[in-house]
Amino acid sequence: MISNQEEDVFVAVRVQDPRLQNEGSWNSYVDYKIFLHTNSKAFTAKTSCVRRRYSEFSWLKKKLQKNSGLVPVPELPGKSFFFFSNEDFLEKRRKGLQAFLDKSVLVQIKCPPLSY
Repeated sequence: MISNQEEDVFVAVRVQDPRLQNEGSWNSYVDYKIFLHTNSKAFTAKTSCVRRRYSEFSWLKKKLQKNSGLVPVPELPGKSFFFFSNEDFLEKRRKGLQAFLDKSVLVQIKCPPLSY
């Protein structure tokens, strides 16, 4: 959880529940449940939950890089096409995605809003 103590604003993001989609298909992929809870006025909903795949994290990283100037953008965990059914790999990636989002929240505090 990231907190701004001056205003008591917090943003908590959790990456959970990796799931293999389209199992057995040539276009299978893993997505993750992303849960956000905040009291920030920048968000209209105080809680939200979505499922996102690795390519969407990669898209977010590119947007952060475009808008961050000289502020370093966190790294994503490595990409793999072959270990979707390996639970150890999925847990390691989930933790890496969690770290990426935690650090990205800090980057966004220091940078202007994303432009799409």
